[in-house]
Amino acid sequence: MPSLFPGMNPYLEHPAFWSSFHTRLLVAIADTVAPQLRPKYYIEVETRTYQDRDGDEVLIGIPDATVLKASSSNSVTEKLQPETASTLTQKRPQSIALPMPITVKERYLEVREIGSDTVITIIEVLSPKNKQKGSGRTAYEKKRERVLGSLSHLIEIDLLRAHSPMTMLGDVQPTDYRIVVSRSSQRPKADLYGFNLPEPIPSFPLPLLLSDEELSVNLQAIVDSVCERAGYNERIDYSQPIPPPALSEANQQWVEELLAPIRRGGNGTPG
Repeated sequence: MPSLFPGMNPYLEHPAFWSSFHTRLLVAIADTVAPQLRPKYYIEVETRTYQDRDGDEVLIGIPDATVLKASSSNSVTEKLQPETASTLTQKRPQSIALPMPITVKERYLEVREIGSDTVITIIEVLSPKNKQKGSGRTAYEKKRERVLGSLSHLIEIDLLRAHSPMTMLGDVQPTDYRIVVSRSSQRPKADLYGFNLPEPIPSFPLPLLLSDEELSVNLQAIVDSVCERAGYNERIDYSQPIPPPALSEANQQWVEELLAPIRRGGNGTPG
């Protein structure tokens, strides 16, 4: 089923969908550009790992079975401790929680030169952890600084409305979404493709070595194909409000008009 939104579907920002969408999108971008890169370049899915100690969104992307298993084991433990005369006379402990570090793995793409394996371009699709204040954002910002100080190009795709955008200098017009293309030869200047919820996702150039022509990546077509294959339109309940942050008044009215035919049809799930 075709996407209901002309550009980015904001319902995909819900934690129930974002993790799988993020992974599928990275693989889809790699599969789309790979044939155009050969025979001089190849593209790989790489992984960045760090220890996360923030508590708010630490369960994003962690299967529900993990949470259920932990909860059920606690219940069993409590049932196995019957109250006796001796325990009633002793000071009962208070149940507390301790901060537990969780290993977070974030995936990104690298375009490399065949033969030398030199990293030519890095493509990042930002996740909530990259943007939310805490260890995830700190880890990403350090990686970003290293790339910007190198000879590798950087493409930064931000399809999330939530949390503060990555640092950009100058008079930057605020938009819902952003694609940044930073060519190593033009730094500190970079190209910003900003767009809002009602607008289609713009295509962006993929810079390579100066001797080679840049590729054009049709991100809208890639996002639409990912949503089609994953069946997100059939799985999303469009009768529910859009995940935070709250929309502007104009965007809220636009969404209401866009989804009105579906919401009038029943449970909000397209048929």
